[in-house]
Amino acid sequence: MASKKVTVTIPEDLLEEIRAEAAERGLSAYVAEALRAKHDRDRLLELVGWLEEEHGPVTEDERATALDELHDLDAEHERRRTSGAGEAA
Repeated sequence: MASKKVTVTIPEDLLEEIRAEAAERGLSAYVAEALRAKHDRDRLLELVGWLEEEHGPVTEDERATALDELHDLDAEHERRRTSGAGEAA
């Protein structure tokens, strides 16, 4: 993927913390990953706004049901990951 060098201003204390966390993968990779995550989140929030305009806001019951389903999916993925690790050995 093509890259382009840019100049940004970051508070000094934040930069020190990020450099410590990003040590091995590098500052550029860390910042690119953070920007990608922020961009993805902004797009998801835009989608949520559109869906709420079309279908109304999500109720607490709907939110709780969705979170339960996500928890179940996470548990299933973890189960598959750990059972698959034993098979590969």
